[in-house]
Amino acid sequence: MRMRNDDGRPARREAGAGRPERGRTGRPGRRDPIPAVIPACPASVCPATKKCGGCRYIEMPYPEQLRKKQSEMQALFGSLCKVYPIAGMEHPLYYRNKVHAVFGYHKGQIISGIYEENTHHIVPIDRCMIEDQKSDEIIVTIRELLKSFKIRTYDEDTGYGLLRHVLVRRAFATGEIMVVLVTRSPVFPSKNHFVAALRERHPEITTIIQNMNDRDTSMVLGDREHVLYGKGYIEDILCGCRFRISAKSFYQVNPVQAERLYTKALELAGLSGRETVLDAYCGIGTIGIIAANRARQVYGVELNPDAVRDAICNAKINGIRNVRFYQNDATRFMTQMAQNGDTVDVVLMDPPRSGSTEEFIHAVKVVRTKKVIYISCGPDTLARDLKVFRREGYRTEGVWPYDMFPATGHTEVIAELQRENR
Repeated sequence: MRMRNDDGRPARREAGAGRPERGRTGRPGRRDPIPAVIPACPASVCPATKKCGGCRYIEMPYPEQLRKKQSEMQALFGSLCKVYPIAGMEHPLYYRNKVHAVFGYHKGQIISGIYEENTHHIVPIDRCMIEDQKSDEIIVTIRELLKSFKIRTYDEDTGYGLLRHVLVRRAFATGEIMVVLVTRSPVFPSKNHFVAALRERHPEITTIIQNMNDRDTSMVLGDREHVLYGKGYIEDILCGCRFRISAKSFYQVNPVQAERLYTKALELAGLSGRETVLDAYCGIGTIGIIAANRARQVYGVELNPDAVRDAICNAKINGIRNVRFYQNDATRFMTQMAQNGDTVDVVLMDPPRSGSTEEFIHAVKVVRTKKVIYISCGPDTLARDLKVFRREGYRTEGVWPYDMFPATGHTEVIAELQRENR
């Protein structure tokens, strides 16, 4: 597994995130039974298992992984509310639709792979058991082409070299593929010939972007980018809606589980068509747009300007007219709503792994929200936030775990909160 940086957040080695092609099965909304026959992956299949640190459970039989995660969620949330059975995958391999590789040198040879956990030492990887196979193939091809074109990879110690990272995003529903070449400098010798050679080897690629990052930080992507081929974005379909995805926009990395996750979240929201809904931390507008057909009005709030632009486009693509997106801080936005006398019926929130803030949670109360649907990729911070919600007068009705990241130690969770009458 590689580093994640969907929305400009620091690229931490995050376990989990979605992609399959051959690994994708299962009908949206259908509850897959916990598999009883999927064995552990032999250690020989992935020689980096002990070094990478991304797939801690890859050698553990999948039913055992699910039992372990269910036990962890019960221990974390059992004193707060009911913990429902975890929703596992029927085929929990090759599920990540986003693949990131860091490039460097080892003993004079170009290598690509991931950072060893808690280090900047590159572990060479050609094939990962949880990543989209086609994306892995493209990265290997890029590595081969670098040698042919005499393009040097970036050296963190000397500051010399051009190519730092490669990011590949694949839309499983449409088949569109984005390749992002992250370079230290905007000067890319023979870039047109390089792009032509890459497309000749992989004609399925629909867009190629050069992203410039000259900063010495853990961020994978820089602020500037240039489209080398195609339209500069890809489109995918989720829950019947079409979404435009840019290089820096957040998009769920496991589309099979994401569809089930959002379906359940909207079921819990219980929308009747009369509600005002706030989609906080809205990203490219996925859940807000999906919810719009069931609500009176949806407001989406997001700080990332690239994501907001995509969200506005996505609403137009889907012909949604009762949703409006704002580049703003969600806490500030709700506070202003309250000052204007406006209220919110349902808040849908999907914050980063660090969770929300006490200020945000108080703003939810101030705007007189009746129900909160909290989607979290960080169960620890969710448990913390649920206690703050309780102090603000919100009762947790239950949590629903989803195995969004098989073979890793991470679990996605939905929590339903209801305002108590006080």
